[in-house]
Amino acid sequence: MEQKEKKKRFPVRWIILVSLLLFVWMAMSSVGIGEWYAQTVYPLISAFLSRFASIVPFSVGDCFIYGSIVGLLIYLFTSIFKRKNFWRVLRNIVEYLAWVYVWFYMAWGLNYFRQGFYQRLQITPVAYSEASFRSFLTAYTEALNHSFCLFTEINEDLVDREIKRNYATISTQFQIIQPKDYQRGKNMLISRLMSAVGVRGYMGPFFSEYHLNAELQTVEWPSVYAHEMAHLLGISSEAEANLCSYLVCVRSDIPEIRFSGYFSILPYVIGNAYRLLPEKEYKLWVETLYPEVRQLYNDKNAYWQSHYSPLIGEAQDKMYNLFLKGNQISSGTANYSEVIALLMAYQQEHD
Repeated sequence: MEQKEKKKRFPVRWIILVSLLLFVWMAMSSVGIGEWYAQTVYPLISAFLSRFASIVPFSVGDCFIYGSIVGLLIYLFTSIFKRKNFWRVLRNIVEYLAWVYVWFYMAWGLNYFRQGFYQRLQITPVAYSEASFRSFLTAYTEALNHSFCLFTEINEDLVDREIKRNYATISTQFQIIQPKDYQRGKNMLISRLMSAVGVRGYMGPFFSEYHLNAELQTVEWPSVYAHEMAHLLGISSEAEANLCSYLVCVRSDIPEIRFSGYFSILPYVIGNAYRLLPEKEYKLWVETLYPEVRQLYNDKNAYWQSHYSPLIGEAQDKMYNLFLKGNQISSGTANYSEVIALLMAYQQEHD
């Protein structure tokens, strides 16, 4: 009797797994299903998982990931040591990874397959012109310089409230969920390792947690917090998360948060200006930045460079690049810098 019951249980588990896999693959191939998931399914799943994760101050998702890696290795080595049936062991590992795959996409990953920024907001992309870029560059530089302020401490609770308040004002327009009071950013479990690969924040999909590197500089903290919160609210594109972070920060009445927003896109502004302007004009533009802003930018780069490990950092960057390209982000890690095109289109539509 016990053997018969066990045989009955296995098919049910596999039927559920295969059904979920089919749904995930259907959503990946249909923008309509992806958008339906983002608007109706994800808000419910996210609210439930993040409420559960909020019970503890540490990252449940990181514990799950590192625990899974260690657990699978222990299972594999003990199975080899005990000479268990190889194919059965392989089947169990594949099944576990299949459940993790389904969990990832059902819990958050299907947001990669929703409508893009221009479709959702019904905004027309801006065709590049020298005049429009120079106009943007002038306005941005003046705002960045004017907002400059130095600060060595940050009130994390105040930043959390302010960022959530500002997200509430754009949630309908961007078609994202509104943040909940109990959703808070958490420190990464191993920040030093993440610094070595150049990661300053990330979204934890398995339990709807967003993470910040504990080694973040103070000036970066508000904008990184807002960026990772954007992912929690249903935005998968790195460029769009950068845009949302910028918008909610620069709209703040708190000087530190506002400057963090302007400062956050400076690397992408510099990159675009370097590529699009003649060399002489580019150098003249750099000189228009306040000396204090240039110094802060150089200090920030030196700080992260001192933490970076090229060996593991380049490997992580290549893997993440492939991951993004496999999830509808065709430009891969270059997607981060596309925030300037999104910002110019957004400003043209709303100015």
